[in-house]
Amino acid sequence: MSDFWDERYATEAYVFGEVPNAFLVSQQGIVGRCRTALAVADGEGRNGVWLAEQGLAVTTLDASAVGIGKARALAARRGVALDARLVDLAGYAWPEAAYDLVVAIFIQFADPVLRDEIFAGMQRALVPGGRILLEGYRPEQLAFGTGGPRQLDKLYTREMLEAAFADLEIEQLRAYDAEIVEGTGHVGMSALIDLVARKPA
Repeated sequence: MSDFWDERYATEAYVFGEVPNAFLVSQQGIVGRCRTALAVADGEGRNGVWLAEQGLAVTTLDASAVGIGKARALAARRGVALDARLVDLAGYAWPEAAYDLVVAIFIQFADPVLRDEIFAGMQRALVPGGRILLEGYRPEQLAFGTGGPRQLDKLYTREMLEAAFADLEIEQLRAYDAEIVEGTGHVGMSALIDLVARKPA
């Protein structure tokens, strides 16, 4: 899997752009109250760097060495610190109660078994009262074909996210279609689903 992403990121351009995800930016009210953040499978770093620009201490994880290198370069250009770690999330030792915020934007590379492990790890990494911000594609995205995986079992439904995050307080769970432009990787009308969930204090 890392070879696939290394090859995809092996270009001077940022495949998903250098601008942060619109859903993440829309949650600035939550972000502004946090001190620490974990950006999961953050690729070339656009979201992690933006979080660092908001004043958070940010750890960004990705399995691609090329992606991590581009994330570090983007952080350097923007003048922010970023703890960018090369990590295979399969078998990753998630820290316990380490972050105020866990961000997962289009991390739909995982099969259902690994996805369950990742979602459980994300919850473990949250401090009590901390939040998860997650955005992904719904099954309807297959008809749009404007980004994301082509495998149905890697897409998110409302019911699946409700079950996966049942131990958290789900503050927002919104399914909708919208036009997005994120580099060349995500372009056009898209079937999206957004989650904001809080770990009970």
